Amino acid sequence: MAEYVLQHAERLYDKTALEIVTTCDAPNTHWTYAQLERAVRGVATGLLNQGLQPGERVLLRLGNTVDFPLGFLGAIAAGLVPIPSSSQLTTSEITRMTDLVAPALIIADPGIALPDPAQCNAIDTEILHGFTDLPPAAYHQGSPERPAYIIFTSGTSGQARAVLHAHRAIWARQMMWDGWYGITEADRVMHAGAFNWTYTLGTGLMDPWSVGATALIPAAGSTPDDLSALLSREHVSIFAAAPGVYRQMLKNDLPALPNLRHGLSAGEKLPDVTRARWVDQTCTPIHEAFGMSECSTFISGSPTRPAPDGALGFGQAGRHLAVVDADGTPVPLGTAGTLAIHRSDPGLMLEYLNAPDATAVKFLGDWFLTGDSASMSETGAFSYEGRSDDIMNAGGYRVSPIEVESVMAQHPSISEAACVEVSVKADASVIGCFYIPTKAPISDDELSRHAHAHLAHYKCPRLFRPIDSLPRSTNNKLSRAALRLSVDARGDEVT
Repeated sequence: MAEYVLQHAERLYDKTALEIVTTCDAPNTHWTYAQLERAVRGVATGLLNQGLQPGERVLLRLGNTVDFPLGFLGAIAAGLVPIPSSSQLTTSEITRMTDLVAPALIIADPGIALPDPAQCNAIDTEILHGFTDLPPAAYHQGSPERPAYIIFTSGTSGQARAVLHAHRAIWARQMMWDGWYGITEADRVMHAGAFNWTYTLGTGLMDPWSVGATALIPAAGSTPDDLSALLSREHVSIFAAAPGVYRQMLKNDLPALPNLRHGLSAGEKLPDVTRARWVDQTCTPIHEAFGMSECSTFISGSPTRPAPDGALGFGQAGRHLAVVDADGTPVPLGTAGTLAIHRSDPGLMLEYLNAPDATAVKFLGDWFLTGDSASMSETGAFSYEGRSDDIMNAGGYRVSPIEVESVMAQHPSISEAACVEVSVKADASVIGCFYIPTKAPISDDELSRHAHAHLAHYKCPRLFRPIDSLPRSTNNKLSRAALRLSVDARGDEVT
């Protein structure tokens, strides 16, 4: 995998592969393709000199610096299995994760929480930096089916799991080049996410390098308010971010962005109102993709095949997808069911580490069940209905929270909204709308009128609650499961 990602290093020797862009007077940090490959292979040598053997695991406890891709690709080049982790995790959280993955080594940035007690050897970033000047290691070779890296799910199912991916996963990413990005060697791609997030590692780094483009990452401490100026100053042609970043950026007017061809969005559903505001201000589209920790992204719109209004997009060329019922049988077109991926997909995980039962339950025959509800139109476009366990039941009707949230977010005094089913009696539940007001809370009557003007009666929330913030995972995904738990604990009532 590492050799594949850096395959253009010899040809594009002096071209900038990575640029850490700053908002202050300090100059940007540039890494050429030659420097990047030398550093990665030097890190591989340093890790092997620690006595590690191919197949052993390396936990990355690193901040949003170049150390992250160096540690990640360096470990893979040595035949080791890196494990990215969020720098925001607490000691207790990372201790539970470490118990599960049993790393042989931790690469740690000072000040980032480590497992307690320390469960294996650890080296700091100063030692890592020393590795970059060591003689380059030969790329470890082997079966494309062998383990390459481990990532943790965001925990939307209630329990984060360690997802083991094979080296072949990098081949599946080729399907995104035309099916989502429209990326070329000439592009300057900026990603607003943290390095530890697989969205950033893939879309922001590995994919641009795999095609010979330049990856730009905002320096640590950059805010959404800084990004607009960086997009203009750095002549960014493709911008990738989560929906929440777009929303934050749009709080202020954006500058002219003549070099920007389009934006990319993933991580959670992009609200229609956010998309419309972006297009209005920049005159460029946002191409959305749907994916998951177990298979990266596999449905998307693209410059050559934009998603129809209201749809996520199309299955990328080479993917084998279906919408199935409880028996694993494809449902009729236009009917909601469970989105499924064929087990032959090269991007599909090997397994949930040390969880054979959890792995087995995700497969129904040859189909991997995503746990997401979707439908497919006659054109082949997929529409997202929400997590299967997020689907609300209102008077016997199944209602997608995405649809209701999109309508409520159109109210001019609502910044964000999330909807969940709320139990109000032992035998009764209603749709609850929890929203962040732009200023003062809004009367329930006004919100109810707004909902009824755009939604069928049975889809309209009956409970409205202003809140300061919506619960999110460490990857900034909206967690309706956490919202439901907080609602249950509070015991909301409605008449």
